[in-house]
Amino acid sequence: MRVVMPQFYETMQTGKIIKWLKKEGEKTEKGKPIVEVETEKVAVEIEAPENGLLTRTLAKEGDDIPILQTIAIIATPEEESLDIDSLIKEMGPTARVGKKIEEVGKPKEEAFEELEKPIVRAPISPVARKLAQEHGIDVAKIRGSGPGGRIVKEDVMKAIEVATAAVPSPPELMRAKLIPMSKMRKVIAERMSYSARTAPQVTVTTEVDMSELVKLREKLLSDFERTIGVRMSYTDILIKVVAMALREEPVFNSKLEGDQIGLIEDVNIGVAVEVAEGLIVPVVRNADKKTLVEIAKSTKQLIERAKEGKLSSSEMSGGTFTITNLGLYGVEAFTPLVNPPETAILGVGRIADKPVVIGGQITIRPVAFLSLSFDHRVIDGALAARFLQRLKQIIENPASLLS
Repeated sequence: MRVVMPQFYETMQTGKIIKWLKKEGEKTEKGKPIVEVETEKVAVEIEAPENGLLTRTLAKEGDDIPILQTIAIIATPEEESLDIDSLIKEMGPTARVGKKIEEVGKPKEEAFEELEKPIVRAPISPVARKLAQEHGIDVAKIRGSGPGGRIVKEDVMKAIEVATAAVPSPPELMRAKLIPMSKMRKVIAERMSYSARTAPQVTVTTEVDMSELVKLREKLLSDFERTIGVRMSYTDILIKVVAMALREEPVFNSKLEGDQIGLIEDVNIGVAVEVAEGLIVPVVRNADKKTLVEIAKSTKQLIERAKEGKLSSSEMSGGTFTITNLGLYGVEAFTPLVNPPETAILGVGRIADKPVVIGGQITIRPVAFLSLSFDHRVIDGALAARFLQRLKQIIENPASLLS
């Protein structure tokens, strides 16, 4: 009896063998797991379909296997005479569930009951799949030119050319004038295009009661200005809030390195600052180790140097997470783009008095929207929601920020 790579969801193409839980020659028990498999969406265990002996494993740990391809053979007690080598040779690398064993040469009096045949999908290379997703190409409409009908990069490139040629050119527009892009704007354009093109990004948003944070800032304002000559901003406080949350959820303080997630020890928070030429992001280093006073001093110096065009390269590099605050411009909420190679960015909207329901009563409170954009390759929606919830908890109970 074959064990095949299941198709757990409609868009699944391959599954990765993580670990064999049974070795060749070991007994299997129906319903008990024999191998761990990982896909783009889930990590699951595949169970033995019958009691028997794991006669042969046809895939190694770490292999990516197309859906419905045979990964192992289990011999049930009545199949002791099964010629495994002949069976493997005859069924080929893409044998699918639903064929009876007699059809691949097994001499047996009673055939296995034929199972419902699944949807057959053409195999596709990882590069071709990624390219098709980036350009919105339906791979089901592509005929593969690779071995066994496998869809390769060249097949997708041809489909892109055909799709592009089918789009009519828009009518020529009258231009008032052409404005050359500054060097900084070119860099911004390249980085944002790269971010949008390479990372599947999702944004989650929540509304936060800012009452206690507003009170805290008002309480500290005069002390800050009198002792250090700095007017503390809401962004300063949010840097501290985010730094605390990043220590609790370090995956948000990471970057993707090939097929591995690199957790970064230092918590270096970038703050988006508008200058005449565009937008730059100076970095507050080791923000988790700084007090509110130290953060306020750092951001004041960085913003001043940014507006004067005197930031050094070290002051603009090494960020691990970014905060962008458009509240000063009256923006309620927005969708920020992740600043590569970072994994997430927090967008902050304006603080505005609004009616809210507390204890069944309508009252007026200062509230703001926080929008967290994240790289979905690294972070799932539930984890992002939990991180945003933690930010909300700290903001609405900010006493811990003074430690």
